[in-house]
Amino acid sequence: MQNETHFINRSGWLRAAVLGANDGILSTTSLAIGIAAASETRAPIVLAAVAGVVAGALSMAAGEYVSVSSQSDIERSDLEREKKELDEMPGAEHEELSQIYISRGLKPDLAREVATQLTAHNALEAHARDELGINDMTQAKPLQAAIASALAFLCGGALPLLVALFAPVQHMVLYQYCCAIIFLAISGTLAAGAGGSNKLRSIVRICVWGTIAMAASALVGYFFDVNVS
Repeated sequence: MQNETHFINRSGWLRAAVLGANDGILSTTSLAIGIAAASETRAPIVLAAVAGVVAGALSMAAGEYVSVSSQSDIERSDLEREKKELDEMPGAEHEELSQIYISRGLKPDLAREVATQLTAHNALEAHARDELGINDMTQAKPLQAAIASALAFLCGGALPLLVALFAPVQHMVLYQYCCAIIFLAISGTLAAGAGGSNKLRSIVRICVWGTIAMAASALVGYFFDVNVS
């Protein structure tokens, strides 16, 4: 038999990495476009891009750590509650597990036998997986999510920063937009490949929303019409 390839075990870090990379590209590009639309010199654009990359990476790391920690706290609390219920009313918990298997299609006698064997093997693990939906592959990992998000943001944000450093200032908005679409398409392709999902759908989704974000940023710069020098 051949081993099947599954991607769900990557969901934690992959979600954070995709969010970080795309946000790094989009937010840094949008910031650079907004300043470029109101500036005739390179220095303010580069400064804005550098500030955006540094602040964004730190913000993404902190945000991911706090949000995923909250999820982890909820999971831990539910597991503690489930452990207490298993100690205080094992019969009711056994019946609850049996009903879960019956609802999934097992005959009552077989469902109760499965519940009995899984409870004997590891009762808390069985209830965590089948009642609460918590398992090792999808369990929240705050530090992993924070690191993946920050590093991905730095990598994504470095790309529009390079454009800000080397693209012609007089056409900076156009260069930033075109390069960002290419970067986002590559990011969408890599993310879809790592997650085993449809590549075209991933590319179209991120490029459409990226265009909207960058267009809004450019309008801000043109609307205020401030000459930043």
